[in-house]
Amino acid sequence: MADRRGGKEDPESDDEPYEVLDLSEYARSHQWWSRLFGSSSGPIAEKYSVATQIMMGGVSGWCAGYLFQRVGKVAATAVGGGFLLLQIANHSGYVQVDWKKVEKDVNSAKKHLKKKAKKAAPEINSVLEEATEFVKRNIVISSGFVGGFLLGLAS
Repeated sequence: MADRRGGKEDPESDDEPYEVLDLSEYARSHQWWSRLFGSSSGPIAEKYSVATQIMMGGVSGWCAGYLFQRVGKVAATAVGGGFLLLQIANHSGYVQVDWKKVEKDVNSAKKHLKKKAKKAAPEINSVLEEATEFVKRNIVISSGFVGGFLLGLAS
């Protein structure tokens, strides 16, 4: 084999040019989340450390999960208690419920909701796209929020 100067190339020669790669610069410019989620990693990622983002997401998620659990229990108790009282009143003769009319009204409400849901699909899709974009830009705080939310539901 001939080298660039026209002579024979020595396999053990130290004169071969090597490209020096600065790994710290490469790591700053090619972060794994940039490859996965795009070049914009979000404004929160630029301001706070990863530990702070996870803590902020976890605390806010726990609060939301805890409130969701409490409000859910109250709502379930109110709906269930109301239905139980309605059944007791119906059985005792205080209230007469026309169940056929209730069933007819529920079916018409279902049809109405299905028509409205087909019309509302573009708005729902845009909200889902915005939420997905937010999660992609702020993946660390979002994962902390999900973890905290699940812990809040469990407590």
